[in-house]
Amino acid sequence: MSHERIIQAARDEFSEYGYDKASMRRIGNRCGLTAAALYRHFDSKEDMFDALVRPALEDLREWFNEHVGRSEEAIRACTELTDRRSTEAIWDSTEIDMMRELIYPRMEEYAMLINKSHGSRYENFLNDFVEYQQKRMIPQFKELKKLGFNVKDISEEELHMVTTAYCIALFEPVMHNYSLEDAVSYLDTVETFFIPGWKNLLGFV
Repeated sequence: MSHERIIQAARDEFSEYGYDKASMRRIGNRCGLTAAALYRHFDSKEDMFDALVRPALEDLREWFNEHVGRSEEAIRACTELTDRRSTEAIWDSTEIDMMRELIYPRMEEYAMLINKSHGSRYENFLNDFVEYQQKRMIPQFKELKKLGFNVKDISEEELHMVTTAYCIALFEPVMHNYSLEDAVSYLDTVETFFIPGWKNLLGFV
């Protein structure tokens, strides 16, 4: 019995029933194993679900480490408001690029995290994503203000509200199973609506 066949059976089961209602017995039936035999490959249902979503999470973390690092370097390099090259570099990589390059082409994997993870340790994935975004933005707001940008005063509650709206808009095609073509088209609208707002908050306009 190949490991890949078990993984595919697990993917089909979680996709149909979600984490909380998925059954090791049914997963075994899908790939011709008893539930007891499955436990020789995975310690638990949670371990099996983790094997499915971990690659997507690791790739997301890698994307942020690379691209958010670039944005933070651009802010540190921006010593003058008139330094157009540095200020424009801050916007070289945004969450719009993340969706286009990483999330939408692998929509099924990220849909598993958002739509099928209830009852697992990943069930708050989207909220955790929002909180991560907010935590990284607050120091950037402060740094840009020190540099002389007209950063708007905004409470953490207000920032949480607009960040949540932004992230939900980004992940809407994932949550509702858009085609890749429709998702990318939708992304242009999200970019047109939200990016000018972020630039305004950060004092770029």
